[in-house]
Amino acid sequence: MTAVIATEALSMRFPRVTALDRLTLDIGPGVTGLVGSNGAGKSTLIKILLGLSPATEGRAAVLGLDVATRGAAIRERVGYMPEHDCLPPDVSATEFVVHMARMSGLPPTAARERTADTLRHVGLYEERYRPIGGYSTGMKQRVKLAQALVHDPQLVLLDEPTNGLDPVGRDEMLGLIRRIHTDFGISVLVTSHLLGELERTCDHVVVIDGGTLLRSSSTSDFTQTTATLAVEVTDSDTHPDGTAALRGILTDAGVTLVGHDGIDTEGLPGAGHILLIEAAGEDTYDLVRDSVAGLGLGLVRMEQRRHHIAEVFRTEQHASRQGGAQGTAAPAAATAGADQQKGSGRDEH
Repeated sequence: MTAVIATEALSMRFPRVTALDRLTLDIGPGVTGLVGSNGAGKSTLIKILLGLSPATEGRAAVLGLDVATRGAAIRERVGYMPEHDCLPPDVSATEFVVHMARMSGLPPTAARERTADTLRHVGLYEERYRPIGGYSTGMKQRVKLAQALVHDPQLVLLDEPTNGLDPVGRDEMLGLIRRIHTDFGISVLVTSHLLGELERTCDHVVVIDGGTLLRSSSTSDFTQTTATLAVEVTDSDTHPDGTAALRGILTDAGVTLVGHDGIDTEGLPGAGHILLIEAAGEDTYDLVRDSVAGLGLGLVRMEQRRHHIAEVFRTEQHASRQGGAQGTAAPAAATAGADQQKGSGRDEH
C-alpha cells in the first residue's frame, strides 16, 4: 500500500519551542484522524505537508512528492480546509468556489461545472448565489469544504472541520467527510479535538503530543474489546434501584466490579446506571443472567465493553509525559550527585 503521507525524522524548531520532534509517519489511503491537544504540532505538520513552511530537519512526502522541492505540485493535488473563518463576506459561494477552482488551474467552463457539482454535494446548491456573509456557521464550513474539493484532489487536509457546529451540524459534516472517500476515492487527513468524532469517521488514527508520535494504528485497534462487561438492568417495584441490587448479589458471589475506580464510563449511554464487571470467563455471563432473573429485573444489555480513543489518548499521553519527567529527573539526579562529590572533594583539602 503506497503511503499518501510519509515523514521521516521530521522536526520543526522555533527559538523557544519545538513544534515537531523527529516525527516519523506513514499514512495510507482512506480517512485518517490526527489527534493532539492544542500545541501538539498538528497545524505545523499540515503547513509543512502543504509546502508552506520548511521543516528544520527531516523529510516529508505527500503523494510521493517531496514537500521541500515540489510544494506547488502538491498543492495542485491536495485540497485544504483551514480551521478559522477566512471567507469573503460580500461574494456568493459560487463566485468564491469558482475563483478557487481557477486558482487551482481549472479552465473557466470546467471551474463553473465543478463548482455547481461540489456545492450540490455539500448541500449548498439552493443557496449558492447568496452572499457568504449571510451564511450560518455550518454553511460557511461547507463552503470551506467545497473549495477544498472543487479541483478534484487526491487528498484533502481538513483542520477541525466541525469547529463551531452544533451536534446536528457535526453529524452532517462527518457524513460528508466519510463520503469524500467512499464516493469519490479521495483520501482524507482530518484533525479534531473531539475524539469521538474520529472514532466514528476514521479508518486510522495518529496520536501526537508535544510534536512526537504517541501511536499510529487502525481505529479498530484503538477500540478493541476489553475483558469488561457492561451490564444494564431495569428497576422493579421490589428493587427500585436494580443496579444496586445486582451489584450486591454479584459482590457476594465474588465477582470483581470495576467502574469509576478503574474504568472511565464517560461517553457510555446511561453510564450512571451501567454496572461494569470483570469477565473472568463464560461462567460470568451465566452468573449475571441468573442473578438478573432471580431478582426479577429486566436485562437491557450485557456486552463486552470497547476501549474509546479518548481513554487511549489520555493513557498514552500520561505515560509519555511520565517517561519524559523521569528522563529529565535522571540527568538532574546525576548532576546533583556529581556536584555533591565535588563538594566532598573540596572539604577533604
